[in-house]
Amino acid sequence: MCHTVIFPEIAILIPSHIWDPERKETEMNIATNLERSAFYFPNRPALGEDMSETSYAQLNDRANRVATALIKMGIKPGDHVGLCSPNSGDWIAFYFGILKAGGVAVTFSSLLKRDELKLLVNHSRPKFLFTFDEKLDDLAAGRGTGCLEKVISPSGDLDFRQLLKMGSASFSAIDRDRSDTAAVLYTGGTTGIPKGVMLTHENVNTAIQNVVFHEQSNERDRALLFLPLNHIFGQMHIMNATILSAGCLEMIPAFDIGRVLELTESGRVTKLFAVPTMYVRFLAVDELKEKLGNVRYCFSAAASMAAEVVRQWKERTNLSIYESYGMTESASMVTYNHCHRHVIGSVGTAVPGVEVQIRDESGKQMDVGERGEICIRARNIMKGYLNNPEANEAAFWDGEWFRSGDVGVFDDNGYLFIVDRIKDMIITGGENVYSREVEEILYTRPEVQECAVIGLPDKEWGERVTAFIIPKPGETLDKDRLNAHMKAHLSPFKVPKEYLTVSDLPRSPAGKILKRTLKEEFLKQH
Repeated sequence: MCHTVIFPEIAILIPSHIWDPERKETEMNIATNLERSAFYFPNRPALGEDMSETSYAQLNDRANRVATALIKMGIKPGDHVGLCSPNSGDWIAFYFGILKAGGVAVTFSSLLKRDELKLLVNHSRPKFLFTFDEKLDDLAAGRGTGCLEKVISPSGDLDFRQLLKMGSASFSAIDRDRSDTAAVLYTGGTTGIPKGVMLTHENVNTAIQNVVFHEQSNERDRALLFLPLNHIFGQMHIMNATILSAGCLEMIPAFDIGRVLELTESGRVTKLFAVPTMYVRFLAVDELKEKLGNVRYCFSAAASMAAEVVRQWKERTNLSIYESYGMTESASMVTYNHCHRHVIGSVGTAVPGVEVQIRDESGKQMDVGERGEICIRARNIMKGYLNNPEANEAAFWDGEWFRSGDVGVFDDNGYLFIVDRIKDMIITGGENVYSREVEEILYTRPEVQECAVIGLPDKEWGERVTAFIIPKPGETLDKDRLNAHMKAHLSPFKVPKEYLTVSDLPRSPAGKILKRTLKEEFLKQH
């Protein structure tokens, strides 16, 4: 039997301060989420930063000033405005100011090097750019293209404080059509040249309403935010969803276990958002349950979580780690592992308004229990890739089913299990090996803290299965014992031919292990 999951709408289940039933069918601007939270909860904290707080009224005021200043400077609906800066309250105010003015927020990683930034600025052509002084030299090349009119930074064309003084505190977000682009996020994934993902106001609102509903978010929540705001997890799942529910974003510059635990112990963080590698590091902390006593919710995304880590976390903290499945192109989640029936190892069932199918290489839909590519049709699937018609054509079956590039399988209850990235599959001796399957077994070993399995070139086998392992502190790898364990749980062709001890693994700014980079770096050195 073919398997498609469709759930009913959830608008009637969302509180009125989050969902406006009187809104016109075509009108939508995600900046109104901030306006609504500021109207209902003006004095509640929107941002926590360096032990100070910004209320919703104050944040909305600053966003209004940004919007009106940008309009004075010539921004028109649909114009691109860029952000390239570390996370900050100013970043968030500028982001919502862009949207209120009807502009498109184009977000860049603050870690980009000169040539990378030049490439993306030339590709997206923002009219203005919010950044920090360290990027001014890198941006000099972009000024010559004719697209970048002003740079907003302390030593740029205009300082952010000057911009605020130019604007007015009284303003309402400009109406946009639900199909208009709200934001462009660049994703290189792990496959090469970055692509600009165009997300509409409808894409974003659909996605974050599902986040709020499934996480049972409310105005009393305090969500940890250290993940970069140019990333879909930080920008949509954490920032936009928290603003929608009128919660507080507790911001820290980067992941620091000690600082995070200070915030959880003091009650300044009640919702923990991190990536799998960070949860692994938490497990090395003593008295973890006591230090997380104020936390009500833990969520992981950006990469697959090993089932053994989820089990250990539950045992140590009595908290579940909830997971969903999504990507930049879906504006956040398309499935969710529900609290009422949490299945360890799964990414859950399709969320309302989303259809998920498993298809083979020819596009044929697969049956329950059969592996294939995860394909998605939903209102939160991107408008397309910016200025990239070839990538757009390749990204969809029949022009409407988005091809994720991930291999998955459904069980009889509609729960989705991620097998691997198609590009991470190893072909050894003519057999297909999914790296995640091997990693799941490695994580059951007590001496393994983190691992990554890749295929390396081999004259005899084509590729040989190779495991890179970070041992737990004080542990050493007994490769014979490790190999015996793997042979007891896996078919012979899946067992790694090499076990390499490493002190760290290459990661994206969001903490995701970069297997392509790992392979490239290893081959350069050997």
